[in-house]
Amino acid sequence: MKIIFATNNQGKYKEIKEIMKDSAVEVLSMKEAGINLEPEETGTTFIENATIKAKAVFEAAPAGSLVIADDSGLEVDYLDKGPGVDSALYLGVDTSYRIKNKSIIDRLEGVPDEKRTARFICVMVAILPDGTLLSSKGIMEGRIDYAESGENGFGYDPIFYLPEFGRTSAALSPEEKNEISHRGKALKEMKEILVKYI
Repeated sequence: MKIIFATNNQGKYKEIKEIMKDSAVEVLSMKEAGINLEPEETGTTFIENATIKAKAVFEAAPAGSLVIADDSGLEVDYLDKGPGVDSALYLGVDTSYRIKNKSIIDRLEGVPDEKRTARFICVMVAILPDGTLLSSKGIMEGRIDYAESGENGFGYDPIFYLPEFGRTSAALSPEEKNEISHRGKALKEMKEILVKYI
């Protein structure tokens, strides 16, 4: 079984490959599947955007393909759950995450730990070869740290502090992160759902 994962984000694709490495499923990137698309994410929710991406890639994929797409983001409670669904677009799609992370830290200047609560959310949508749509969701709770730390992960990982580990998600090993991450949880749930269909 081959799955095309609908993303051009190499950090995200690397995580998915790592999570799926012990399964009998082969995961292909869009590039590996010969699909050159950048679907416009016009949805207002994570599931809408994941569905937009999944449908666009499914339509471009060879017949009989199984496509999975995800949409994920960071919700910061003090920032009215922003950047949320606009996490990738925050301060501009081409703005580095070092700048995005500094902006969020600066906006929380003077805010105590108990009000720095945040979460990563991931919603996955799969489209089976017959067009059936399936979805799953994963959440990782934490808080915004006071400075970037950690060399692993990508995006907002260096500022996302996990009290139970005493470090940011960027300071976790890939194995540790995949066990508890929003994406790991969503994919684990999706794998359990797919077993019923494939």
